[in-house]
Amino acid sequence: MITGNLKIIRGTLMNLYQADLILFNGRVHTMDTVLPFATAVATRGDRILAVGTDSEVLSLRHQHTQILDLCGRAVFPGFIDAHIHFAWWALCRQHVDLSDTSTPEQALTKVAAQAAQTPPGAWILGGGFDRNTWPGAAWPTRHMLDAVAPSHPVMLYTHDRHSIWVNTLALHLASVTAGTPDPPGGCIVRDPATSEPIGILSESAVELIRRVVPAPTSSQVAAAIREAQPLAWAAGLTSIHEIHDTEDMMAFRAFQELHRLGKLGLRVCQYVPASRLETFIQAGVQSGLGNEWVRIGGVKFFMDGALGSRTADMLEPYHGEPDNRGVPTIDKETMLEQALQASRAGLSISAHAIGDRANRNILDVLEVVRQDEKTNGRSHLRHRIEHVQVLHPDDLPRLAQLDVIASMQPIHATSDMLAAERFWGPERCRWAYAWRSLLDAGTRLAFGSDAPVEPFDVLAGIYAAVTRRRSNGTPGPEGWQPQERITALEAIQAYTLGAAYASGEETIKGTLTPGKLADIVVLSRDITACPSAEILSTRVEITILGGQIVYQTSDF
Repeated sequence: MITGNLKIIRGTLMNLYQADLILFNGRVHTMDTVLPFATAVATRGDRILAVGTDSEVLSLRHQHTQILDLCGRAVFPGFIDAHIHFAWWALCRQHVDLSDTSTPEQALTKVAAQAAQTPPGAWILGGGFDRNTWPGAAWPTRHMLDAVAPSHPVMLYTHDRHSIWVNTLALHLASVTAGTPDPPGGCIVRDPATSEPIGILSESAVELIRRVVPAPTSSQVAAAIREAQPLAWAAGLTSIHEIHDTEDMMAFRAFQELHRLGKLGLRVCQYVPASRLETFIQAGVQSGLGNEWVRIGGVKFFMDGALGSRTADMLEPYHGEPDNRGVPTIDKETMLEQALQASRAGLSISAHAIGDRANRNILDVLEVVRQDEKTNGRSHLRHRIEHVQVLHPDDLPRLAQLDVIASMQPIHATSDMLAAERFWGPERCRWAYAWRSLLDAGTRLAFGSDAPVEPFDVLAGIYAAVTRRRSNGTPGPEGWQPQERITALEAIQAYTLGAAYASGEETIKGTLTPGKLADIVVLSRDITACPSAEILSTRVEITILGGQIVYQTSDF
């Protein structure tokens, strides 16, 4: 906030302290403990110029200043999605969407419609189906797809993106047969009588098919991203953590191309796949390389699969499946070796871990990494665990003890609660999506969406974190596992300062503080003060990126 010395400074450098944009008469939540609440904010160039009272901030106007009366609307730092696959989501908008299907027949109808308008031989791609919501919850088969798309190879992702449903032609093009062994960390689901693939592949086995699907060009990906950016602005997003990438760094190349052309409309922190670790080490790339638009966050590892596919790595078997404890996608010794390599090279670790055994294993690894950093006097890197969906209670305090960030997606709790109860049972679910317990233990939270697994609707995420209820009110007023609810302000912090800290950018974003980037979101109401039921009907009315209004509702 500019006060006290303001008149002296303006007397000597007046033009430097004239605002380009002023928002006043609002409820400004800065997320900065020095001045947590104000009524006005001013920007100059791409930076926050001042935060304070209406009279203080309006004193910085001049004849060309754009001035907006907020009429009591709420202002927050621009939202940061700390776990998203934005390039993938942008491409998926062009594919078959099965997210709203409740039976296999509905899914097949959509595939048939796509086949009717697709040249024979061209791939049909898409997904989003959740077989756990279909009658019987059985896996669909390749023969079902063969009946509606015999002349097109088909690859359809499950809702959790950890398994695919393919037809016979796709299996043929990938040379996947009864004699093809399961790859390490993967599973080809087979007919128990013949060992023939039924058309479902999980975890690393997905690559057997994906490697024969023609990859889009960098320009095609860039075009899809550019077309999708306005939808992110409408959700109040100004920054994203692109939490993974393809082997050829498809997303990273596209983001760089857009930045070079001056067309990138989101600040991107890119996490690179573990398969590229050696390349980045040899090139001397470290976490933080880049600028305010595109930077390297760290290296993404996978410890296990997912709940929906029952491949999350668990300490005890899944309910009703005594022989299934999930799929560890990397062994602990290999993970430790690669984590030490990454840390010693200055690259932060981002590890996907959903099951309680996967989380225990990565915490064991990071405990050794932290000791190695301390012993050798190296930087204390921003290591993080992605999802942290279920923990053993003995492991819950360890994230704070090791200063490991819990990168979580609130909407997963309400989307997955029925499956979690069914497959993990109530005792383990007590420690599922444990935001309150993690916060109380001193853990840093960073929230995201995991789009395209879930929509990148920040307000829906905040609602889930505050209520632990679905939009229709289920499972009731108290929510699911209500002891893990958090406040709206705590949830917002995880989407702002917490996410900025996770990428090592808390000095330039995450709070509305003079000198930081002028990334701002204006909401139709103050969600920290309204009844929780009203969060879902709250609208993003203005999104400001680098001092420029990139989204504004027509009736503002």
